[in-house]
Amino acid sequence: MEKIAFLGLGHMGEPMARQLLAAGHPLTVWNRTAEKADALVAEGARLASGPADAVRDADVVITMLAGPDAVRAVADAIVPELRKGAYWVEMSTVGPDVVRELAARTPEGVTLVDAPVMGSTDKAAAGRLGILAGGEADGVEPVLARFGPVTRTGPLGSGAALKLVVNTAVIGGVALVAEAMKLADALGLDEETAKGALAGGPLGGAVGRAFATDVHFGSDLAVKDVALATEVTRLPAMEAVLGHYQAAAADPDVVREDIARAVAHIRSRAT
Repeated sequence: MEKIAFLGLGHMGEPMARQLLAAGHPLTVWNRTAEKADALVAEGARLASGPADAVRDADVVITMLAGPDAVRAVADAIVPELRKGAYWVEMSTVGPDVVRELAARTPEGVTLVDAPVMGSTDKAAAGRLGILAGGEADGVEPVLARFGPVTRTGPLGSGAALKLVVNTAVIGGVALVAEAMKLADALGLDEETAKGALAGGPLGGAVGRAFATDVHFGSDLAVKDVALATEVTRLPAMEAVLGHYQAAAADPDVVREDIARAVAHIRSRAT
């Protein structure tokens, strides 16, 4: 079994790493807040003292981090330590430009794959995420399949690109549902009646996500993802959506809560 280093044990990373342990992979983990690794260590993982220590003997290195700055900081530590023949699987949502940056820094003999995921914490815990794999992923596809079905998206960077498209649609859809419900509030409609009517239409999936209670995707991450998308091309509707999530993320009680909390924030905004 491949020796795997998993860096980043947030809401998604921790249950993903547990899938690898359950499959019998020798697993080394690292997280900036070390206490988040305690449960995995109790189940058999080795806690690394830092990113460099985590990757030295790894056949596969997986990074699942909050955003571009975190990925760049970890790359500074691990690039000199990646061994020849290893795979580096970047699973964070960072966009294709950052993947290209990492490719330029990846040592000869190391294969970089971008493989962000579709799905939230519930699917991560169940091993039913959708994996969007770009680049030369043949040698690492069996490992990726531990997390859920793998879709090969094309050349390096295409997985990161498709993830931006998917997240933009989901985040925008949730904001649109929030505005529709704000309109329903202003018109004095019963909440459950309005919600049910929306759920039965084309926005049904977005309605389910807007009012979900068993998943987690923070408003701060929504801001990051929409900002990445609007830097690529002009997206006027998503620029308005970005404003909604930025306002929600400015509230300390909402910023790291699931985007369902942002829905309530959008509905309550005076302007």
